[in-house]
Amino acid sequence: MKIGVPKEILDQECRVALTPAGVYALVNQGHNVFIENNAGFESSFLNDDYVDAGATILLKAEEVFNVADLILKVKQPLEHECKYLKPSQILFTFLHLAADKKLASDLCKSKATCIAYETIELPEGSLPLLIPMSEIAGRMSVQIGAHHLEKYFGGKGILLGGVPGVEPANVVIIGGGTVGINAAKMAIGLGAKVFILDNNLKRLRELDDYFNGRLQTVYSTQHKLVELILKSDLVISAVLVTGAKAPKLITKELMSKMKSGSVIVDVAIDQGGCVEGAKHTKHSEPVMKIGNVIVYAVPNIPGAVPITSTTALTNATLPYVLKLANNGYKAVFDDIPLQKGVNIHNGFVVHEVVANALDMEYLALKP
Repeated sequence: MKIGVPKEILDQECRVALTPAGVYALVNQGHNVFIENNAGFESSFLNDDYVDAGATILLKAEEVFNVADLILKVKQPLEHECKYLKPSQILFTFLHLAADKKLASDLCKSKATCIAYETIELPEGSLPLLIPMSEIAGRMSVQIGAHHLEKYFGGKGILLGGVPGVEPANVVIIGGGTVGINAAKMAIGLGAKVFILDNNLKRLRELDDYFNGRLQTVYSTQHKLVELILKSDLVISAVLVTGAKAPKLITKELMSKMKSGSVIVDVAIDQGGCVEGAKHTKHSEPVMKIGNVIVYAVPNIPGAVPITSTTALTNATLPYVLKLANNGYKAVFDDIPLQKGVNIHNGFVVHEVVANALDMEYLALKP
């Protein structure tokens, strides 16, 4: 099979969809890999690294799309990239369609098969291709929040861990999944006072045991959510419903009552976000103000640490890439988790949760 890797063009998206090690694995199984010129440069992978692994370098993205049967990306295609897609192609990338009906419509028009990393789901409910990026986003959310709490960056001017004789900051984490637990690790490590909310009692017990009393677990109700947010210095929203829009848990009314200079890091923004009124920001302009609250709403947080995140992503995606390369589209019917990743096929939304989120017609995927 011919596999194509275009350069990412989202604002300051420095990741690339495949490392030279991934190229080597594909070439070793008889496949041809085409990399756009300098696609890996921001992740510290040079053209020569890819050539040494067996890839062919092409000068333009359009050439990559024209030659490839399987397109590998990190982030969703932009509008002009959608026009390059053909019905015979498979697109494998993060899509996050629940908050982007225009993109879903454009992908349907292409009639390509579009598989989303974030909806590939194992039998026990875990999301193997989302986990490594969620780990990174969770850990980064705390250092991002600490940075923007500094007075010169618009925050109230508080140190997360405090110092002897001075109380630490209050960090409230909404959601006890992968993002939440990784955010908690970092916040605790910096000495903050940490609260984590979830509506799954089993998960709260697991978190309580894991952290051995170093944070406070709270069963999430609207009343407790409001109470803790009003006391918070930093809020990290880490709620995920697979394939669906994130719930709007933090309203403008609630933010109007928060302490001036408080910071919210909305990690869920790629699924629409948990903060009412928040819009996608970008690494070059990462925050917006809603009232007196600073909201960080960058949808590709791991893009800021591409050496770490590109390698972590390829480690997770490569087994699925090999299945698609070896077996083509039929691979999705031999692998149930991979089948759950298919969002668009032959002009229709074929993932029911995504279709419901977008209020679009749903058509069940069939062989």
